[in-house]
Amino acid sequence: MDSPGLVVHGKAESFSTALRSLVNNPRYSDVRFVVGQEQQEIFAHRCLLACRCNFFQRLLGTEPGPGVPSPVVLSTVPTEAFLAVLEFLYTNSVKLHRHSVAVTFGLGPLQEHCVAFIEAHSQEALRTRGFLELSAAALLPLLRSDKLCVDEAELVGAARSWARVGAAVLERPVAEVAAPVVKELRLALLAPVELSALEEQNRQEPLIPVEQIVEAWKCHALRRGDEARGTPCRRRKGTLPREHHRFLDLAFK
Repeated sequence: MDSPGLVVHGKAESFSTALRSLVNNPRYSDVRFVVGQEQQEIFAHRCLLACRCNFFQRLLGTEPGPGVPSPVVLSTVPTEAFLAVLEFLYTNSVKLHRHSVAVTFGLGPLQEHCVAFIEAHSQEALRTRGFLELSAAALLPLLRSDKLCVDEAELVGAARSWARVGAAVLERPVAEVAAPVVKELRLALLAPVELSALEEQNRQEPLIPVEQIVEAWKCHALRRGDEARGTPCRRRKGTLPREHHRFLDLAFK
């Protein structure tokens, strides 16, 4: 019976350093991206991206024809975020900053770390341009999180700003852009005076379905019981206390 072969491991640090040197390096590059509003040219390597990420496998699936291939244009992706994704794909590690958090490429492990980073730095992250440029699919796991360190009133305002930017870029109504994500806002956490103000603002600039606001008022009317519990009434880590919370059994989970 053959004995098992000897497995030899090289130094992970030197391997990672070597691959990091290829990030945005034109040497041996066979694919170019034009990224962000600045239209910055970024160089990469097709085989590495395709084997590491399903998004790029689909994007780069067609073999390039003869001659110099045209660049792949990703005008809605922030440049810093794209470079952070590349660094993670090449080296399996990346240092996250509030300007470079990216969750748009279907990278499970990286997305989990990005969400955790935003949860811990919620107020800073919500004020960045990168937040305003998130896709709806990227924003959803954030709005579903109980661990966001931000009050619901501020989160509603951030969602409105995000939808306004998307509406301007896509030339669609604010409410239509917001529809996939606003259902995750926990309006019942707002005090009655805040909910009234939101209702008036919503009349002037539709953002949230009327039915969702009605459900929030129901939570206030019920004040207790199983019907007043659940995600729409559950506090986040950064939820500021309000007088009516004591009726809704709102211990943070």
